[in-house]
Amino acid sequence: MTYTALSVISIVVAVVVDRWVLRTRLTSTAGWWSAYAIVVFFQLLTNGWLTGRGIVRYRSDAIIGDSHAQLLGDGRLVYAPVEDLGFGFGLVLLSCAVWRWLSRRDEAARTETS
Repeated sequence: MTYTALSVISIVVAVVVDRWVLRTRLTSTAGWWSAYAIVVFFQLLTNGWLTGRGIVRYRSDAIIGDSHAQLLGDGRLVYAPVEDLGFGFGLVLLSCAVWRWLSRRDEAARTETS
């Protein structure tokens, strides 16, 4: 399975978990998107530095574009493959959705005991 496929699957799974499994619906809130914009900014800085310097490399048959790191184009954004953004989105959304769901569960348990 390619990194591209895994990236798309991670986005779909994270959105399904957020909207219908845990029902946290973070993607419906402006607060989450504002926080995610901050995460993406620093993700691009970090990924760009690691990929642009050749510390992290990708096989050309696993990503969109070729294995040559460039600033923009050919499936790259700030040197990193666009798959990193998709995978990062899924990872951040899933983490935040689970965090929100656990917080709600703890609040409900405290309310029942008081």
